Amino acid sequence: MEESTNLWVFGYGSLVWKPGFQHGKILVGKVNGFARRFWQGNETHRGTPGKPGRVATLIEEAGADTHGVAMELTGDEALDYLNNREMNLGGYTQKITLFHTADPKHPPFPVLVFVATAKSSFWLGPASASEIAEQVLVSSGPTGHNVEYVLRLADWVHDTLPEIWDEHLFSIETEVRLRIKERGLCLGTLMGDKEEAAAVPVHVIYQEHSPSAHRRGTFAFTCEKKCLKCVKRN
Repeated sequence: MEESTNLWVFGYGSLVWKPGFQHGKILVGKVNGFARRFWQGNETHRGTPGKPGRVATLIEEAGADTHGVAMELTGDEALDYLNNREMNLGGYTQKITLFHTADPKHPPFPVLVFVATAKSSFWLGPASASEIAEQVLVSSGPTGHNVEYVLRLADWVHDTLPEIWDEHLFSIETEVRLRIKERGLCLGTLMGDKEEAAAVPVHVIYQEHSPSAHRRGTFAFTCEKKCLKCVKRN
């Protein structure tokens, strides 16, 4: 990796699929000693005042890894944007930790990471996967539905890192998808799709020796790659 004098930020939530700012290089990898948890509330993007959605934060946990991306910040505007998005609006604080790229030939390097703790005014704390899924299902905000946040993050991990198993994220994903099916909700609408589309499966090639292999016949995998058609009623 070429030397860079720019700051890098670690993305582990919506930043992996919706950065919202101009950036330089992106590297896939992980940070050690942190676990991703949906313990932070959000009232500005995926929820509203008094009815927060659930978004990801990192908690310190020995032996844990969290996979995501390191994004190179190429100007003051990018950092200003992130500070406003994550700290002023999101209730996160800054930390510096080491990022390990997926390619072991690259040495670890420091990244800025935004984390929320119990001191945050938006902190919701631990809950079961079913409880979190229920809150996600009924929460939305100016940026979109809370369901979109969870499923796009889970899809990114499935597609980019099929060998990785994230128990917390995937258990919430499964609970959310089950509730959508049971209640006959329109997945396309929840995901912010602008146009209707028929339910056409997208064929995905999975690695043969992936920890995800045993889940290919489960509900989460059979429905996650389909766009459901929504029928408008007069």
